[in-house]
Amino acid sequence: MNTLEQLIRSISRLPGLGRKSATRIAYHILTGEQAEAQRLAALLDTLHETIHRCSVCGSYTEEDPCGVCTDSGRDRSTICVVEQPQDVAAMEGSHEYHGLYHVLGGVISPIEGVGPGDLSVGALIARARSGEVRELIIATNPTVEGDTTALYVAQQLEGIDDVAVTRLALGIPVGGDLEYTDRLTLARSLRGRTRLGGGL
Repeated sequence: MNTLEQLIRSISRLPGLGRKSATRIAYHILTGEQAEAQRLAALLDTLHETIHRCSVCGSYTEEDPCGVCTDSGRDRSTICVVEQPQDVAAMEGSHEYHGLYHVLGGVISPIEGVGPGDLSVGALIARARSGEVRELIIATNPTVEGDTTALYVAQQLEGIDDVAVTRLALGIPVGGDLEYTDRLTLARSLRGRTRLGGGL
């Protein structure tokens, strides 16, 4: 297998890309400026060294804690709970939310062998008990796994007084991902979020 074929196969393993798209990307890199290809290679080479998870919220960051967690202008009484770090970027893009975040690191999925213990629910509970938090917005994706995870998280937070647990309102399509939801839909979902369980 030659180098070009190896590159095409590597690119085709990325989510959302088939062989045809991978081939187009590989040829684009090959026929483009060598300096641009080198810049891309350098970024990929140092990616795991420079970007890591925030020790507070679990989002990706170059500095720990991340910029959102250290921003004194954020509403520290509200935490938006999402599945993955890319969901933080999607919520930020709505320009409607100004609180903090908590990344679970996935969803409960017995088929894939992911249980509650594999998610950062314990850290979320500790943050909710800090006395500063008044609302937890569960923003897991509207899938079976996302809904199951939302209900599980809500149940775990039931014993914490003065903390309302809400869920994003309808507007995000069932089976959809926050990452691919348009800003207007996200904004409307935030405004119309509903209560899940205990708390206020």
